[in-house]
Amino acid sequence: MKPLPIGSQTFEHIIQGNGVYVDKTQYIYALANAGSDSNGVGPKFFLSRPRRFGKSLTISTLDALFSGRRELFEGLWITQNTDYAFETFPVLRFDLSNIGKEDGHKLAQSLCFRMHDIAKIYGVKIDQARGVGQQFEQLIRGVAAQTRSRVVVLVDEYDAPIIRHITDVKKAADNREVLREFYTTLKAEDAHMRFVLLTGVSKFSKVSVFSGLNNLQDLTMDARYATFLGYTQEELEFYFKDHIQALAKAEQLNLAETLEKIKHWYNGYRFSKTNEKVYNPFSTLLLFEQKDFKAHWFETGTPTFLVELLKQKTFAISEVEALTLTEPDFSTYEIENLNPLALLVQTGYLTIQNYDKTRGTYQLGYPNYEVENNLLVSLVKGFSESHEVTEGSLWTLIDALGASDLDLFFDTLKTFFAQIPYTIQLKNERYYQTIFYLIFTLIGLRIHAEVTTNKGRIDALVEIEKEIYLFEFKLQGTAEEALAQIQEKGYAQKYQSQAKPLHILGVSFDPVERNIDRWVVG
Repeated sequence: MKPLPIGSQTFEHIIQGNGVYVDKTQYIYALANAGSDSNGVGPKFFLSRPRRFGKSLTISTLDALFSGRRELFEGLWITQNTDYAFETFPVLRFDLSNIGKEDGHKLAQSLCFRMHDIAKIYGVKIDQARGVGQQFEQLIRGVAAQTRSRVVVLVDEYDAPIIRHITDVKKAADNREVLREFYTTLKAEDAHMRFVLLTGVSKFSKVSVFSGLNNLQDLTMDARYATFLGYTQEELEFYFKDHIQALAKAEQLNLAETLEKIKHWYNGYRFSKTNEKVYNPFSTLLLFEQKDFKAHWFETGTPTFLVELLKQKTFAISEVEALTLTEPDFSTYEIENLNPLALLVQTGYLTIQNYDKTRGTYQLGYPNYEVENNLLVSLVKGFSESHEVTEGSLWTLIDALGASDLDLFFDTLKTFFAQIPYTIQLKNERYYQTIFYLIFTLIGLRIHAEVTTNKGRIDALVEIEKEIYLFEFKLQGTAEEALAQIQEKGYAQKYQSQAKPLHILGVSFDPVERNIDRWVVG
């Protein structure tokens, strides 16, 4: 089996090390061959994708392409299907995840240091007394003059200095001003540009960060580039055939079962109107390396700030999969007024599920089991400020239902609510409804962990192998009133035709003790 490119985002290293490279050079060619506009200005592109989704590898591949490294592309799509000339251009490459960004001053200083390092390579002098934008202008013009060629500018993680301080509005705004000065230089230097690509996680509005850069083409939701980053099903089965077989052996599953399980855990990201989905490459690679179905991607960055934001905005977690966005909503991303829904999409915790052409709206949902399960665990811990929700306690709840042991079920729930600190003085019914929703959804995910057609989308319903339980919780009222509501509103009618026994339960919540008070079975 070919080595897996884990930890390597350098195209040259992967190719020279004979590692697995999922050939994306048809997209690279399309970008590089886009041509100049009517004024001879080279194309400028922007691409947003979640973290660890292959953005750095894309930048590295373009660097090799524009550096004329044809030998690295032998045997790939671009050399087999095109007559691309591999002309050499000077490449100015910036990785903003690896520079100082503690504040605006440190960021400006770090950008200048990087520009000076590039200037030395090309024998160009730039005035250190000038601002970030002016030094960038001198660098571009100087390199173009020295090499007698238009320059290529590649910026990886363009938004890292802002995202780093997303919960500190002042610092984020200061860094944004430095970046605005830096990026808008690209517009003024059109005559010297061959190609520009900026990548990042977030999609700030053009006015916010790219003021004046009106010829920046946004590829983020462009259907032509929907599968540019990430692995399609076909790519997964072709490039990782041997690794899939090894995983199947380790899991003691057949090939079809293994593919279905991989899809359930890691597939599901969709970036355009077209129904083309891709796998998270980071989790997929680690799965094949470790042969263990885990939250590989999720564990690399716990979304603490997301949990706090969702709590502050009283975001309706239970309504996530009923929510929709229009295309402009995806780019209304401003640090002074963060849109939780757009933020969840851009960071990869939600993705497009469907597109309504008539209305021009996008329906959202969780991309896969890895993300949904682990995000909901983080949310229930964040909302309750408790770490008592563990795999063990969730399985105790499931086993209790399976054994029809409702005493154990409710005792376990009571133990969880008893752990919520009294410092959370909340009388908001919706807050507790959210916690109930999260717990029951997590129960459903585990019951249906291997099922993709019905993942147990639960509000107050749990369906196990032999029985169905329908719950109604009253945070203000009695358990008997909750039971009566189920019967009056006919909640149980749609399930009564099934062969499984149906249990309906009314549950009351004591707002003073902030715990389950009573439960009754109908």
